[in-house]
Amino acid sequence: MPILKLDGRVLFLSADPDIIDRQLSGEDLTETTAGTLRDDVSTDEITPMSVLTRFDERLARVPYVGFRAGERTPIGLDAVRAGGFCVTVAGNRYGKGSSREHSPVAEYRAGIRLVIARSFERIYRQNADNVGLFTSTDFGLLERMERGEEIDIDELVASRDALASAILRSGGLLRYGAAHMQHVRTTTQARDGRPRTLAQKIIERHALETEATGDSQNPGEGAFVRADWRFIHEYYTGMASHMLHATFGRPLKLHSPETILMFEDHLSYSHKSELHIRNGLLPDVCALSEAHRAFARDYGLRNHGYLSENGSGISEGSEGISHAMMAERYALPGQLVVGTDSHTPHSGALGCVAFGVGTTDMSNAFITGAVRMTVPESLRIDFRGPIPSGVTAKDLTLHLLADPRIRAGAGVGTVFEFAGSAISQLTTDERTTLTNMTAELGGFTGIVAPDEETVRFLKERRGVDFEIEPWMRSDDGAPYAATIEIDCTQLSPMLAAPGDPGNGIALNQLSNRPQIDIAYGGSCTAGKREDFDHYHEVLAWAADRGIRVAEHVKLFLQFGTSDVRDYCIKRGYLDAFERVGAVLLQPSCGACANCGPGASTDASQVTISAINRNFSGRSGPGKVWLASPPTVVASALAGRIVSFAELKEQRQ
Repeated sequence: MPILKLDGRVLFLSADPDIIDRQLSGEDLTETTAGTLRDDVSTDEITPMSVLTRFDERLARVPYVGFRAGERTPIGLDAVRAGGFCVTVAGNRYGKGSSREHSPVAEYRAGIRLVIARSFERIYRQNADNVGLFTSTDFGLLERMERGEEIDIDELVASRDALASAILRSGGLLRYGAAHMQHVRTTTQARDGRPRTLAQKIIERHALETEATGDSQNPGEGAFVRADWRFIHEYYTGMASHMLHATFGRPLKLHSPETILMFEDHLSYSHKSELHIRNGLLPDVCALSEAHRAFARDYGLRNHGYLSENGSGISEGSEGISHAMMAERYALPGQLVVGTDSHTPHSGALGCVAFGVGTTDMSNAFITGAVRMTVPESLRIDFRGPIPSGVTAKDLTLHLLADPRIRAGAGVGTVFEFAGSAISQLTTDERTTLTNMTAELGGFTGIVAPDEETVRFLKERRGVDFEIEPWMRSDDGAPYAATIEIDCTQLSPMLAAPGDPGNGIALNQLSNRPQIDIAYGGSCTAGKREDFDHYHEVLAWAADRGIRVAEHVKLFLQFGTSDVRDYCIKRGYLDAFERVGAVLLQPSCGACANCGPGASTDASQVTISAINRNFSGRSGPGKVWLASPPTVVASALAGRIVSFAELKEQRQ
């Protein structure tokens, strides 16, 4: 009987920093004495942005260095390894946020072999499986370990699907793939007449069979699918290259390299990032870029890289953010798209299944063409219209994030199918805000059935004459885990208070309006054409009245892609932006990932931002309020948080 060797200590991720200090000083605690466990521990806390330039053995030094307990980050470099910990324990929704595989890799290399939590986010848990890190929701294991009982691996994987169990028994996905994925083939499963959701239909059409998986597509089962597009960005390519060459040698034989895309989108403003400069990370950034470019060059892959260098030899910006460019240039209805970013669901607004994966999943997909997934259920979100004036898709999303059912985990691992009469009011750009932020909702992906608006978007943006096929919709009577109905007529502009995107509050209910220091409009979620239409509407109104950005505020507007930038130039938007004093930035993930201008540099700073997540430390040490594009720029003009409607009323 195979046994998981657990001969180290247990680290309880308590909400009390003093309890963390006691453990790091050598005191062993129990579940009873550890106090309240932290919920919502994000991957930004397990491995913050400042350590993501590492992709090798150095990751062993850094797990939990961004973990917040109270007002502190009590776990320092080497603390986990030096403390001899082999088990980590936390509360609900462990591993929220990014698809970065750095998090479970750092834990594993520091000696952690088992993470126990009440629930896990999908991408984190799958990444943990892939590197051989065990996860469990069974807190009864703690008492047994205290008694010195051995924990057998068969018991640990018994509650998991067959594929996850096989991968963990093999010691990770690459070892599993080498042993069991020599023969990958398209499934021959016959489709019965049962009603299906659109996501089910797309997954079935892309299903694969391997030596160890059958053709079942029942929710909760592990499966492999073929992707029409696989993409990776520079934070992950070095790690993927390192893994693949160590496992398979050189040169690699990549599967269908013409369907692999590469993007340099996160770090093109790192030379203006206080975080990267202060911590001496720029040499590591250059190493990441070189590893990324070398992989593209060695295997003839299409790379969307930096824009041309300026006069000082420094490149400013990228061609565009990966998942935003996927919707603008590549994804089509009915396709399946995977990328190494949790916001890959962005393209689901076009009627495709698009989801994020970690480095090992992508590495395996590069070689075998097969992408691992757990077959999801669908959660239907019915947005009933009409949508009031001044309310955007970002407001709809922030309202949904604050819904008690979502905060309790109703959407974790599901396909969010956005439907209802209000959807027809939303352009494709606005729909991508909904699908993009299924990452924050905890979902597997988000999807909107293609319609006349989708056809218009593809024709206008890409010159594609697309015909929607009859199957590209959910059937009447299709199975859903649940349906959540939202009455949009009752909605108003929303905010999310600092710390978590789920901290939603209607703006008109916020009696104490904080002053702000930074306003940021950009990122994949809010750097699209329609977002810039919103920015321009507010700022042109202000420019015509001689109103400028408040003296104590810096307003940054960053294009999501070069196509968006060119659109704004063609429409004449830049004049109004410049007249009010906005700082314009070329395309990049930038401040959203604490990788450029617009991120805070001091804990006292308050930011209002149109990005998708505001975890502590995500965009610098200050506090970040999330809001819609018009609310962000209106607040920049007022110097404190206001809606555009409120600003107009105040300046009559």
